[in-house]
Amino acid sequence: MAVTDSRPKIGISACLFHADPARAIFKGKTLQYVEQSVPHWIMSAGAMPVMIPSPEGDTKRGDVTLEHYADWLDGLVLEGGSDVWPGSYGQAPLRPEWTGDAVRDAYEMALLRVFVRADKPVFGICRGLQLINVAYGGTLFQDLTTQRESSLVHRDPVAYDRLTHRVELILGSRLASLYPGQTEGRVNSVHHQAIEELGRGLVVEARSPDDGVIEAVRLDGDAFVAAVQWHPEFARKGDGTLDGDVLLEDFVARARLRSVHGT
Repeated sequence: MAVTDSRPKIGISACLFHADPARAIFKGKTLQYVEQSVPHWIMSAGAMPVMIPSPEGDTKRGDVTLEHYADWLDGLVLEGGSDVWPGSYGQAPLRPEWTGDAVRDAYEMALLRVFVRADKPVFGICRGLQLINVAYGGTLFQDLTTQRESSLVHRDPVAYDRLTHRVELILGSRLASLYPGQTEGRVNSVHHQAIEELGRGLVVEARSPDDGVIEAVRLDGDAFVAAVQWHPEFARKGDGTLDGDVLLEDFVARARLRSVHGT
């Protein structure tokens, strides 16, 4: 018997491992995957996560498009991962290791466009914030430590998601309204790139008070496009950081409206 379930369906953008002939497993094959914490985080709010594969590549895909996913799903999460390719915002890489992933950039920008066009909510995490900023015409610092001498250390490969710093919530922002009575908090920090020039139509909702780095943005207007520079899915109860589930519940509530009322 078929089961009817009104749970909102949340798409997750895929991380890409491009074909590598030197790899012992899946030799020469392109891998598309999600980091486990993201779908588990989404499931914790009672929503159904669905990885959205990139339709581009050298294997068959039929006639399925990203538009089909935007029509079917109720929201989109742009997850973290590789650097954004500097060419996506009109720059050349300052170092070879900051080349990023142009293929993933194009795929995620296309995803963002079709979900916004379908009036479905979009939430960006870490790279997702940077990708959204670039998609709206903004630029990035390719490496904070190199390009901003006054910057905090925002990435430590040993501490990883245990590295934290303060964030200041911008008074009057939607983000601040989700944490009533709080003007600041602590968040994890797992990035070395960050917003330099803010994209068109985006408003800042949080900054690091110690070095001014933009930590959260939202698209002005009726569309739900929001993003944070930290990883709310990595937050642990009692670890002293902002409750990431507050952000999830706000996003899923908007997706649930799409699920109930349809397109």
